[in-house]
Amino acid sequence: MCIVPRAIVDSHHHLWSLGHARHPWLQDGYDPQAFILGEYEALRRDFGVREFRASWDGQPVVASVHVEAECERGQALAETRWLHELHAAYGLPNAVVAWVDLLAPDADERLAEQAAFALVRGIRCKPLAVPAALCDARWLAGLQRLQRHGLSWDLRVPYWQLEEAAALLREAPGVAVVLEHAGLPWDRSDAGLSAWRRGMEALAACANVHVKLSEFGLRDAPWRLEDNAPIVRETVAIFGWQRCMFGSNFPVASLRIGYAALVQAMSAMLIHLPPQARRAIWHGNAMTFYRIDSKTGDKP
Repeated sequence: MCIVPRAIVDSHHHLWSLGHARHPWLQDGYDPQAFILGEYEALRRDFGVREFRASWDGQPVVASVHVEAECERGQALAETRWLHELHAAYGLPNAVVAWVDLLAPDADERLAEQAAFALVRGIRCKPLAVPAALCDARWLAGLQRLQRHGLSWDLRVPYWQLEEAAALLREAPGVAVVLEHAGLPWDRSDAGLSAWRRGMEALAACANVHVKLSEFGLRDAPWRLEDNAPIVRETVAIFGWQRCMFGSNFPVASLRIGYAALVQAMSAMLIHLPPQARRAIWHGNAMTFYRIDSKTGDKP
């Protein structure tokens, strides 16, 4: 059984036009071994607003948040400008998470450039997936810069790096943070899930950290409700529904599941929650976190 949402804010998706900006991971060095889901040949084509809307297959998406799509780093500002042009033409996206190297000497200047755009709400700058990467003092300085510019941080780290991230964020309680992809619990063994759980609990202890219920695909396995439902339900239990939001991670997630099937599966996973909680996860929490205009779309 599932209850289909009346209104969805997709808090995490990507768009790209390969003729507009270069995306090295799509256009230059095709490397399935380095990609989180393996083979991704199907993604190596334009994916704009029209393609995104077509993928919904009738789902009631009323607003969306675009997360930087790893274009050529020197074109990050051009990507943001292009997204604003799309919004003017199509009404989407409604908020933008841009890219700035938070560790760079010119980070403050680059943040000011991005923050000048009306839809920019946050920054994604991925830490290196190596031990102690977040112990670099420049991360704390970067987060303090984000706070001064009124921007949030989209945190993308694998499950084994969550506790390290929590240690950093305890030092920056004023920065709004959202953890992407439920902490990427790739290792579903008992030991792997235990490490993921410890990290999620450590991050949830930071009141400024929210979480996206997004991208539960695994590299060498099909997308299965019975595998992912426990992850979703435990994430909601750890963080509380007030700090959870739905994200599709399309078109990347389309390598494993269709949009309508994803919404249906997520609806089934959330059926145990009261209506207020479901509405918040599907719509209200993302609207608030990303400060999306309340006139956007229909109210749930």
